[in-house]
Amino acid sequence: MVEQTQAGTTGDSDYDAVGGGPAIASVVELFYRNVLADPELSGYFANSDLTKLKRHQVQLVSQVMGGPVTYEGQALADAHKGRGITGGDFGRVVVHLVGALEAHQVPDDIIGRVVKALGATQGDIVTAS
Repeated sequence: MVEQTQAGTTGDSDYDAVGGGPAIASVVELFYRNVLADPELSGYFANSDLTKLKRHQVQLVSQVMGGPVTYEGQALADAHKGRGITGGDFGRVVVHLVGALEAHQVPDDIIGRVVKALGATQGDIVTAS
């Protein structure tokens, strides 16, 4: 299960604070552009349905940010099983997501909460040394 985060000061969700669905979709689009351009990561996506992946990533990030969206993809452990993802690969993906969030001027406190939620999923995603 992915942890849901909320903005602590205004009562509004992080999802609302960053601009909702359109903003998150833009972040995810930049994120995948950068991940696919990364030669150490692009191979993981060679035979993937990118439209479906992007849709699930928007759902996942939206849910993590407290939006009115529910992630409907496979359990993360099932989706990443057998892919041989290392801790280094996971870290590179997180760096690309942080970069996409920063490029969209998402506040550092929200980025921190997203990274914390992602960190909680590492055990489901990393399957190789």
